[in-house]
Amino acid sequence: MSNSHGVSLRLEACAKSFPGGSRALDPVTLAVARGETVVILGPSGCGKTTLLRIIAGLEAPDAGGRVFFNDADVTKVPIEQRKVGMVFQSYALFPNMSVAENIGYGLKIRGIGKAQRAARVAELVKLTGIEGFEHRRITQLSGGQRQRVALARAVAVQPSVLLLDEPLTALDAALRERLRSELDRLLRTLGITTIYVTHDQAEAMALGDRIVVMRNGAIAQIGSPREIYFSPQSRFVAEFVGAANILEASIENGELKLPGGRIKLGNGAPAGAVTAMVRPEAIAIVPPERAALCGRVDAVSFVGDRARLIVTGAADRPLVLSVANSTDVKVGERVGLAIEPDAVRLLPGDRR
Repeated sequence: MSNSHGVSLRLEACAKSFPGGSRALDPVTLAVARGETVVILGPSGCGKTTLLRIIAGLEAPDAGGRVFFNDADVTKVPIEQRKVGMVFQSYALFPNMSVAENIGYGLKIRGIGKAQRAARVAELVKLTGIEGFEHRRITQLSGGQRQRVALARAVAVQPSVLLLDEPLTALDAALRERLRSELDRLLRTLGITTIYVTHDQAEAMALGDRIVVMRNGAIAQIGSPREIYFSPQSRFVAEFVGAANILEASIENGELKLPGGRIKLGNGAPAGAVTAMVRPEAIAIVPPERAALCGRVDAVSFVGDRARLIVTGAADRPLVLSVANSTDVKVGERVGLAIEPDAVRLLPGDRR
């Protein structure tokens, strides 16, 4: 990434327990490259914010856990000396200050001169698209404008690591989607090492160079967005990241045997009972007389650019299909289903 000035980040066996014996985080080991954007994705209570707070220095890991910025051990270094930038869901802006004063606050307390401070603020105002709002109070801004100010303030001091804790959650869906693309552009331009926490899979897919999926205080899988989506390593990841059809079936002679027919997998497929996953968009409607797998349409929903079908009788449970909105099928109609072998992902056991 261009203009990268962040640090590499490494966590070694960072766990966190709280008084009373509750464990918020199992030992986590994670390496983040300089300039990389890593998204921590998971449901509420999975430990992702605790992990972020350990990186920031707001929480100390349990004994034995260590945090490194480059090769420097910063485990016991307080937050004000770690040179991290943070953006929270609430933005935590100063309401008694103008936009420009909020953005320049960190520079001011570091003793940066007025002229240099003003130049840096002007640069970030332009970069985040809030020209003309420099002298407004925070209370006069919309949610999206406040988010931009919070981000500009966080990166003004050129932090070694940028930490974002669900910064778009409070915004409406349309604004969230627009700011997501703007945020992606900004992060790529700045090249700061970034850790982004969210429970929104679309945000994770759009922003992450890699995604860390968490569940119950532990890492379930780490990979690129494509790896997480197309090659989940557990049923939990398959169902949490995108829609998924989970099939309990058996393999015989290289074919996945289902109630409504079979799917050819090839000679390398292991025989016996399996759990498999197929994404809704990977199932095509074909004439039933030419199909090895058939079912009956139970429901049809128009969802704009796609149509959502529920097909029963083909598998051990109803299948969800995402097809072109021009697909002409009716409820009750018998249909054939075509699934390419590469679209079937065999899950390694039922590691929920």
